[in-house]
Amino acid sequence: MLKALELSKNYNGQTALDSLNLNIEAGEIFCLLGANGAGKTTTINLFLNFVEPSGGQALINGLDVAKNSLETKKYLAYIPEQVNLYKNLSGLENLEYFSALAGRDRYGREDFLRFFDEVGLQREAAGKRVSAYSKGMRQKVGIAIALAKKASALLLDEPTSGLDPKASNEFSELLKKLSAKGCAILMATHDLFRAKESGTRVGIM
Repeated sequence: MLKALELSKNYNGQTALDSLNLNIEAGEIFCLLGANGAGKTTTINLFLNFVEPSGGQALINGLDVAKNSLETKKYLAYIPEQVNLYKNLSGLENLEYFSALAGRDRYGREDFLRFFDEVGLQREAAGKRVSAYSKGMRQKVGIAIALAKKASALLLDEPTSGLDPKASNEFSELLKKLSAKGCAILMATHDLFRAKESGTRVGIM
């Protein structure tokens, strides 16, 4: 599902990632553990095609991301440290918008509310502007978007940073629910406890 083959990235002669080999199957939660600057975010960015590799390949469903960016994005959902939502829109409106972008525009209002139920968000919150949401609530909207997109792969970059223990534990449980649906998950983190709590496998950079 997610595969790195000798994946490398250099910036102005400086090595950010050196010959990474990685294979994440459907239903796995792979936690990429390392300190700041170890190459975790670079790895995520290469799978997202935010940057081009200096060598090797990032593959999603067997497709080279650098050569098939539009196609591979159909399979992906992405949750960064700060989820990028439209703050002046409600949670429900954000979910509707990002689902439509992914071509999932046949849902009705009740379908979207069920996604809120599934991630543990109160239906009363659906109509409130995201600017009033806590970080934990915004992260849950990100998971709801992944569910609505029917993403087969999820990339996360320090998603629990700044969350309190309760919200972090809830987020870990949501990841396990997604993996049970067959989603391949790659999470970059510096938090050893969260990696051990959430991951089916842990790799250290």
